[in-house]
Amino acid sequence: MASIFSLSGRTALVTGAAAGLGFEIARGLAQAGACVVLNGRRAEPLAAARETLLAEGIDPVQVQLAAFDVCEEGAVARFVAEGPAIHILVNNVGLRDRRPLAELDGPAFRAMLETNLVAPALLARALSPAMARQGYGRIINITSIAGPIARAGDAAYTAAKGGLAALTHALAAELGSAGITVNAIAPGFFATAPNAAMVADPEIGAWLSRRTSLGRWGQPEEIAGAAIFLASPAASYVTGHMLSVDGGYLSHF
Repeated sequence: MASIFSLSGRTALVTGAAAGLGFEIARGLAQAGACVVLNGRRAEPLAAARETLLAEGIDPVQVQLAAFDVCEEGAVARFVAEGPAIHILVNNVGLRDRRPLAELDGPAFRAMLETNLVAPALLARALSPAMARQGYGRIINITSIAGPIARAGDAAYTAAKGGLAALTHALAAELGSAGITVNAIAPGFFATAPNAAMVADPEIGAWLSRRTSLGRWGQPEEIAGAAIFLASPAASYVTGHMLSVDGGYLSHF
């Protein structure tokens, strides 16, 4: 049974992989046997992430680094031309700007869309032809529970993540004939570094304990299993699906 979840012989590009959920996804994919390409804009944090994985026993040949900005089409084209063949794309990198709509100007709104929606689309466009030729393709978009639902003061992020969920459906429809599956993971409230102030706030903790079925924050490592499943042969007939990893937030009335 374990072999159906094995990623041995596969190579995954994980964007925004230096820390947080992206790092945990990359770690999980590597533990499942994949070679992982850690992406981020700066080389130093990526190198530190690689050292962490090697210290945990991951084979050095399984971990490569690719420092480039996913919003730059030229950089993406160079990676496709010069980098390894990619079987699994995890569009994890994301920009967050929690401000009311009245405080968001055009450049700020467009920056959110460029990073959270346009870049995943262009990466999928760039990498899917080779996936089709190789006979194995998995695209996993990291969306959010902010998309199917919304809260005040987060319009740009919610719009971008909602768009990414819609893009997931569209690409599943378009790329399925090439044997490529396209799915999304929608994280809920995770105790990551960007959320540190919220995690430390007892009022937010009490609210979350009431609002989620499991009554707690998600731990970053708890995202990895969903990614391993969707990237693996076990999910060969799953496409166009959004898997919520939210402790029951969306199900809890």
